[in-house]
Amino acid sequence: MARIVMKFGGTSVANLDRIRHVASLVAEEAKDGNEVAVVVSAMSGETNRLVALVDALDADAAPDGIKNGTEIEDEYDSIVATGEQVTSGLLSIALRRRGLKARSWLGWQIPLRTDMAHSKARIAEIESSAIGPSMEGGNIAVVAGFQGVNDTGRISTLGRGGSDTSAVALAVALKADRCDIYTDVDGIYTTDPRIAKDARRLGRIAFEEMLELASLGAKVLQTRSVELAMNNNLPIRVLTSMAEVGEDNPGTLVCHEDETMEERVVSGVAYSRDEAQITLLRLKDKPGMVAKVCRALSEANVIVDMIVQGISRSDNAANLTFTVGKRDLDKALKALEAGKESIGFQGIKYDEDVTKVSVVGIGMRSHTGVAQTMFEALAERGINVEVIATSEIKISVLIDSEYTELAVRALHNAFGLHKAA
Repeated sequence: MARIVMKFGGTSVANLDRIRHVASLVAEEAKDGNEVAVVVSAMSGETNRLVALVDALDADAAPDGIKNGTEIEDEYDSIVATGEQVTSGLLSIALRRRGLKARSWLGWQIPLRTDMAHSKARIAEIESSAIGPSMEGGNIAVVAGFQGVNDTGRISTLGRGGSDTSAVALAVALKADRCDIYTDVDGIYTTDPRIAKDARRLGRIAFEEMLELASLGAKVLQTRSVELAMNNNLPIRVLTSMAEVGEDNPGTLVCHEDETMEERVVSGVAYSRDEAQITLLRLKDKPGMVAKVCRALSEANVIVDMIVQGISRSDNAANLTFTVGKRDLDKALKALEAGKESIGFQGIKYDEDVTKVSVVGIGMRSHTGVAQTMFEALAERGINVEVIATSEIKISVLIDSEYTELAVRALHNAFGLHKAA
């Protein structure tokens, strides 16, 4: 007998037929004698519908000079958290209709405690003194993902993709044997199969590789959930909820590096179109100037990603190029313009038509020639590199977005990712 946490995303519970199918998958695990907790997202499209209701009120004219920007995050969380509440109740009913013992749990009932940051809260603690004994008594716990409760007793939400984090955190708190993340794809692939038709599903991938891929644009797993699993050495299995009960569905196991079987230098190619490039022209070339730039952006709550400094044609000046998230571009430009005089630069250029393309693999620690292979593959196809960033197990480049798909396919082939290891 094992203790398992199963998580189902919005497309997996998109309608009543999908919820019935999920109930069958859960019942199959319970039939084997396992203790099961299930974490569910809102039905597909439901969170967007709820957010639209809030946005519609935000558009109302404000009486008596009250600004539309009045703080509403706590009530926002109360509204959007209801999507998961509905799904958890429906799945509990579907399980009971199959003769199984099941009950729904909301974040505040467990309780899953968070910090005070509404709409992007981080988990502080999960108590298992109630849910654990309930599972030991034969109840399937159906937990509303994405939500918790803060120290003031208000509902808090974890941000988009937070149900993954809920599931992994719950699995850690329950000392589960593994956490199964069910999605609409059947595992982790060497790259996006929509771009490279010969992309391969990986049997296993190391936590560190998955963490890099998730942070670099791979959408299958949420970054915070992978980090939490890695820190607690909790295996995650990614598999599809679209398979029939009893059908072979091995998925991909995300686990410790020592448990991976395939010997690969590079495990995958990721890309992100959510990048914007900013160049500060003729920034004063003296110690502390880059720190001033980063301080201005940090105070505006903008995260800087790739960064490179080059010498400009004028004396004692340099051009500084870096990237930020596309959604943060306006905020970054305003912060830089406001601090232009104190920072000490003469102009700004920016470009939204860029893509970050990355190769990732733990084999890069012990193998040479990865950068050479990458840059030769791009050069052969006439793709110019704007910015480069590296870590121990990844190389990222910024390119013109026009060449995104060509670059992904070129790198996928250059590293032989279409071939079985």
